[in-house]
Amino acid sequence: MNKNTICLWFDRDAEEAARFYAATFPDSEVTAVRTAPSDFPGGKEGDVLTVEFTVCDIPCLGLNGGPSFPQTEAFSFQIATEDQEETDRYWNAIVGNGGEESACGWCRDKWGLNWQITPRVLTEAMAAGGEEASRAFEAMMTMRKIDVAAIEAARKGA
Repeated sequence: MNKNTICLWFDRDAEEAARFYAATFPDSEVTAVRTAPSDFPGGKEGDVLTVEFTVCDIPCLGLNGGPSFPQTEAFSFQIATEDQEETDRYWNAIVGNGGEESACGWCRDKWGLNWQITPRVLTEAMAAGGEEASRAFEAMMTMRKIDVAAIEAARKGA
């Protein structure tokens, strides 16, 4: 058992979400599905209550707790990508499966969970600091999905 696990509150679709994440991201899997031993505020005895899963080796627990606490941008998964192809693959999987685009590399899946699909070139530009970081940041601020070529050009001042 992990010392620390991220608990994600879902209305009622934790298993569907966990299976989508496991199919979409590497080093991800559903490890257990647990049903409720009795009725609870969001469901009935025998309904799926919790789902244990990993997202890119991060242990998570999906809790079907009902509609009381929807997801917000206060929590997001940040997925580092190597190139535009990988960025597009994850972005399109989330947005194309009922999700929606947001700004600066953020998108939201159909369950309300927020994702930052972040190419390493952007992270490296920000770490470089100075004018390089400023140019990359300004370019990023105009984007929804991150355009790797545009970030690379901004880094170089082109």
